[in-house]
Order: sequence, then C-alpha cells, then structure tokens
Amino acid sequence: MSLFRKSRDAMNRPFRQNLVAGLAVLALGMGALHAAAQEGEAIGQGEAIAEGEAEAIHYPMRKPPLLDWTFAGVFGNYDPAQLQRGFQVYREVCSFCHGIKYVAFRNLGEPGALGYSAAEVAALAAEYEIADGPNEEGEMFTRPGRPSDRFPSPFPNDQAAAAANGGAVPPDLSLMAKARGAARGPVWTVLDFFTQYQEAGPNYVHALLTGYGEEPPPGLTIPDGVHFNPYFLSGPALAMAPPLSDGVVEYSDGSPRTVDQYATDVSAFLMWTAEPHLVARKHLGFQVMVFLIVFASLMYLTKRRVWTAVSH
Repeated sequence: MSLFRKSRDAMNRPFRQNLVAGLAVLALGMGALHAAAQEGEAIGQGEAIAEGEAEAIHYPMRKPPLLDWTFAGVFGNYDPAQLQRGFQVYREVCSFCHGIKYVAFRNLGEPGALGYSAAEVAALAAEYEIADGPNEEGEMFTRPGRPSDRFPSPFPNDQAAAAANGGAVPPDLSLMAKARGAARGPVWTVLDFFTQYQEAGPNYVHALLTGYGEEPPPGLTIPDGVHFNPYFLSGPALAMAPPLSDGVVEYSDGSPRTVDQYATDVSAFLMWTAEPHLVARKHLGFQVMVFLIVFASLMYLTKRRVWTAVSH
C-alpha cells in the first residue's frame, strides 16, 4: 500500500508542478493585461479630451481627496457643533433646491445628533409650514410643523422642481453621503470591508462643492448652462451652479466663513442624515466583538479543561 501511494504521488507531482506554473503564468498574464488596459484607458482619455469626446472619459476626472472626519474609525463620533453648522449651511443655502425628506425634526434632538433640546426642536419645527388634511370640509390645509413631521420638500412635485431648475430635478440629500462616492479600486474596496471605511461619500460631497472654478482641459467644450467640475461622477459638468462662496453663511461660533469650511460642515451633516445611528452602531459592534472574543476564550479554556485528561 505504501509503494502504491509513493507511485501515485510521483505521478501527481508533475501535474501539480504544471498546475502551479500555469497559474503563475495566468496571473502574470492577467497583470500584464490589466496594466495594458489601464495604459490604453489613459491614452484613450487623453485622445478623447483632445478630440472633445467627453463621453469616453472615465469619471470623475479627479479623485476626491481623503479628509479627516470625527466620525471615522471604530471609535468615531459626530461633532454636534459641526453638525449644527452644517445644518445651518443646508438651511440657508441648500434647502431652496434640495430636500431631506427622510429626516424628521425630532431626529435633530436624538442622542448622538445635533444636541438640540426638545424645546429647540419644537421651535424649529414650528418655523415650517406643513401640508395636511383633508379637514372636515374635505380640503387640504397648512399648519405649523411638529417634531414628528419630516422636513418638507422645497417643491410640491418633480415637475415644479424641474421647471424651476432648467429641466433638472435637484436630488434629495437625505442619503446622498451614502449614495455617492468615487470608486477606490479593487484592492482598496477589499481593504475597506475590513477597516469599515465609509467616508467616501463625505469626501465626494466636499470635493464636489469645492471643485468649481477650474478651467476645463484643452479640447473639452462645456455647453452653456452647465458648470465644469472635475469631481462630478456623471460627466465633466453639472447643472448646479457653485452654491457656496466665502461669507455666504454667518457662523456664530467664530468658525471660518470659507467655502472649504462650509463644504466640510455640510458634508458632515449629510453623513449624519444618511447614517443617524452610526455612533450607536459602532458602539454596539465593539461590544459584540469584545463579547465574542471573551466567549471564544472561555470555550477554548473549557475544551482544554474537559479533554486535557483524555488520551487521544
């Protein structure tokens, strides 16, 4: 039996060696093809820009820079002062075109949120007119908002929104920080799963808001009525004009009144609207991991205790 096994292993050895060699050649070939594809894509993008064929370019044309956020990492937390400033930027600039229909007024006063008291939330809600009804006469009416109400849309319907914005419907911003984000490549995508990296959305929103003002590359023609932005995911330009400018929002806490500061604050606020329970989820996840580690250790020690005197 031993002789048969040695003969079989001797016969299988060349097969295994050939298989390993074949896999190595395949990996090298795939790597070369990937590099050639990237090089060809870069050349194709340059030719497309030179010929004005913007649809052949990979977007965004520039990757958003990575920023430091208070809510990043396993122990990250929202900064209530920053969220309040971001909410102020949203109310005074963004809310005229974009809604946050999935956010209720009472959410602003929840733990881990903006730090508003119940009285402040009620006063804030009362500043809004909410459509309600029908009443006893069967007619719709408006009333002051309540903490249980959600933020009303700036337009009654999509048709009105498109008519007021040159045919483009401004998207709702409730989940924008989770719905947008430039791809980071296959390697980082895998690593992000283990590191729980989730700041791609805020990085993208900040880059988009601060990316106006540059001249398009030579050969790229931008039509009238749209604005060039190298960070836009869907093309070289978008219909939204630059929404921010220095000094447009008056901060009461002495924070800088710059476009970069406004963009940072409103990006953090939009991350909160998309992930209001992010801090609680991280705390619960950490507790679960500690429990699993302790439980696994106890199970291992129990196994050793039970089976240590049993011969195998």
